[in-house]
Amino acid sequence: MLHQLVQHLIDEGRDPRQLFMLSVDSPLYHGLSLDEMFARCRSAAGGVSPDGAVMIFDEIQYLPDWERHLKTLVDTYRSTRFIASGSAAAALRLKSTESGAGRFTDFVLPPLTFHEYLMLIGESRLFRRGSGTEAGAFFEAVDIDAANRHFIDYLNFGGYPEIALSALMRGDSARFVRGDIIEKVLLRDLPSLYGITDVPELNALFTTLAFNTAGEVSLEELSRGSGVAKNTIKRYIEYLEAAFLVKRVSRVDRSAKRFIRESTFKVYLTNPSMRAALFAPVTADHHDMGSLVETAVFAQWFHSVRTQLHYARWKQGEVDVVALDPRQRPDWACEVKWSDRYGDRPRELEALITFCREHGLGDAIITTRTTSNAETIEGVRLRFVPASAYCYTVGHNLVRGLFTTRAG
Repeated sequence: MLHQLVQHLIDEGRDPRQLFMLSVDSPLYHGLSLDEMFARCRSAAGGVSPDGAVMIFDEIQYLPDWERHLKTLVDTYRSTRFIASGSAAAALRLKSTESGAGRFTDFVLPPLTFHEYLMLIGESRLFRRGSGTEAGAFFEAVDIDAANRHFIDYLNFGGYPEIALSALMRGDSARFVRGDIIEKVLLRDLPSLYGITDVPELNALFTTLAFNTAGEVSLEELSRGSGVAKNTIKRYIEYLEAAFLVKRVSRVDRSAKRFIRESTFKVYLTNPSMRAALFAPVTADHHDMGSLVETAVFAQWFHSVRTQLHYARWKQGEVDVVALDPRQRPDWACEVKWSDRYGDRPRELEALITFCREHGLGDAIITTRTTSNAETIEGVRLRFVPASAYCYTVGHNLVRGLFTTRAG
């Protein structure tokens, strides 16, 4: 993507001699400051002016105190655009927050949505625009069986472009995801950044959370099961979130109010394919498909920085996904299923119907395995949509900015 950015700037007419890119982790630049690297780039290009230049530093986290160097560059060369990227997300987020206030703008690149995955492998034809307005259209599968086959492939290894585009890597996706992504973060980035001494303890917690993705957990239960202090587990989860490995989702009650003392919450992998890499790929009838589909639904919405996702649970019921508007009132609700039974038995969705009625929501989404239909119960229109089509719709519309808060 960085190379594509450079090409885009050239296509726009920018002088190629003022476009620079280097990887900070190269031994060639060991011991050099960012300022020295920038000066050498300009010298190699014939002594061009820094005014209007674009300087890209890749893998910037390998330079100690990079945030101080970058801050100085930004303050010194005000007409130069500096872009810093790195694979150690936790390090970038921590350092840029500490030193870059008012100077740095963060851009987060989440794992692939289902829509992006199909675009990469050339299978977007599997969906066509269905009913709804341009700003809220749902897509429907041209061939639901084929769409679901690709959806299951996405759950197993579709989160990363390298695997999506390489048949060789798909054959051993576990080694790539576990070795190049998970272990790199757990064994190197997080311990060095936060001074974690008991790496096996952190790894065991992540493995537990990954196996139970979409499950409700509590610090008390995790502490009791692992023998690790609650405060330590809380910090570990914060570290895993900073590294974009997991996402913590808060619970609201029947009245959509958050709990003052949060005793339970859900934890989702940011990408369902991490679970397959750690354990084993799933099939359509696997007993864990429900939790992986729910993880996939949340993974699509992680691309929206404005949407506040929660889940609702009270004594008599639960709703899988609840989005709150800026005034902290329910905006939409969704129940995630990998089954077609509820289309024929909509009254079994009593908790969802009750929640919608009490908060004035006139409609709700229920994902299915293959079927599409709608039913109105007690004034609430229940729209049943295949999970694959729903994920495709959310990914498509978010990437194109067609909606930022509505469910569809």
